[in-house]
Amino acid sequence: MKFTYTLVFSFLIQCCFSQETPKELIDLDKKIESLIKEHHAVGLAVAIVKDDKVIYSKGFGYRNLDKKLPVNENTIFHIASMTKAFTGSLLGILEGENKLTLKDRPAEHVPNFEFYNDKMNNLITIEDLLSHRSGIGGHGSSITMFPEKDKLKTVQRLKYLKPQAEIKNSWVYSNIGYTLAGTIVEQVTGNSWEYNVKEKIFTLLDMNASVTSIEAMKKTNNFSLGYARYKGNTEQTTFENYYSISPAGAIKSSVNDLSNWMRVWLNKGVYKGKQIIPLNYIRAASRLQNIKHEEKYAEGSFLWGEGFGCRLRAWEGHYRMRHGGNTNGFSTAMDLFPIENIGIVVVTNQKNSLLPYALSDYISRKLIGLSEFEFPVIVNDKYKPILKDKPLNKKKPPTHALQVFTGKYHANGYGKVEVVLEKGKLYALLPTFKFKLEHLNYNTFYFKPLKEFEEDFNPGYPVKFVDDTYGEITKFEFHALKEPIEFYKK
Repeated sequence: MKFTYTLVFSFLIQCCFSQETPKELIDLDKKIESLIKEHHAVGLAVAIVKDDKVIYSKGFGYRNLDKKLPVNENTIFHIASMTKAFTGSLLGILEGENKLTLKDRPAEHVPNFEFYNDKMNNLITIEDLLSHRSGIGGHGSSITMFPEKDKLKTVQRLKYLKPQAEIKNSWVYSNIGYTLAGTIVEQVTGNSWEYNVKEKIFTLLDMNASVTSIEAMKKTNNFSLGYARYKGNTEQTTFENYYSISPAGAIKSSVNDLSNWMRVWLNKGVYKGKQIIPLNYIRAASRLQNIKHEEKYAEGSFLWGEGFGCRLRAWEGHYRMRHGGNTNGFSTAMDLFPIENIGIVVVTNQKNSLLPYALSDYISRKLIGLSEFEFPVIVNDKYKPILKDKPLNKKKPPTHALQVFTGKYHANGYGKVEVVLEKGKLYALLPTFKFKLEHLNYNTFYFKPLKEFEEDFNPGYPVKFVDDTYGEITKFEFHALKEPIEFYKK
């Protein structure tokens, strides 16, 4: 009897579910299975909302390949840079509470804060941070190779970091810019960014599975491991630790939770009859704040740029809001069509993959009534260091004995590096990492990862030691930007 009731209940659920699913998506399951196979992916989850209703929500493949644990609509994935829209929304909420305005300068809210020069101090506003037009730039070598747990200490580095583009008239993606945005949230509220995103967004939107830390994610019984391709094989990856730049990418969520996030955006900030995100912010975030000028964006250039935490585009004659995310072992994409009232989110546990975009494109075309497009299958290999050591370049040897290069070096905006000699080889000791200094030519080396290095970025920038007129090594130049970063010897 129990078995009979179970079958009936299951049948009723399937019937109700199929009634909500448009006829255009009848073959969606088969398409998803085909795309997973083409991309050699492990797992995937997708949710679609239309007219404030979830019309499709499902998981495919595995969240744990070795244990064959399946993905479902409640499986937690890392959503990476899709986090930025949450950080922007927190600032919009605070503006709605009259605690700040998006035209405020960061120094009005962050103590002991200043940019590299007075022009930046006078011109850059919060809305410039949210639209990537501040000119700050990425400064990835600072935040990834010299990570800091304290957000305030991280953004105070900006005093020493040169702008990488024109202030207010450029588009340069900036994780540290969003870290500054999250720091403003903390300073205005007196609570952490993590607390604010939970209390002001997750809780109010019934996003009960969503978390901001790896530790909290691991306490659940339904989270996905991350995977990547390497030379034709699928390998498990480590989880990325966001340290202080969590406002730029640290959220982990499920498509079930993200359905509510899409609904509130498509419903002008309202969820279950309550205004969660101020309408004025929704409107500002959804219109062009920063236009891309590159020639490759010529098609639909009248609408191709940045809002707040999302990319805006005239796509096939339709207005689309988008943001994706990519981190160790995960690729994600979310597309919103406000006029059609459609939202699509795709999360995968595969790094460097176009699979989320291929699937979202397919669904978008089906629902809007466009012809299918043959989306390219692109999955880039993960980074792996070459561990085999190379000898010194005998044709262009160092001009000093290796012992002379040792010592403690420091650069403002980055941190300390100690160069040591161990068993005839030079090593660079950073606060978090240890690299071998592999010789290139004369007094130029590069950071080479050791076997223990599990991060998914290549630190191998040239490091050129420089001596003074007396032949003494006084600094090294770290060539990670257009202009070298100078680490001076103490």
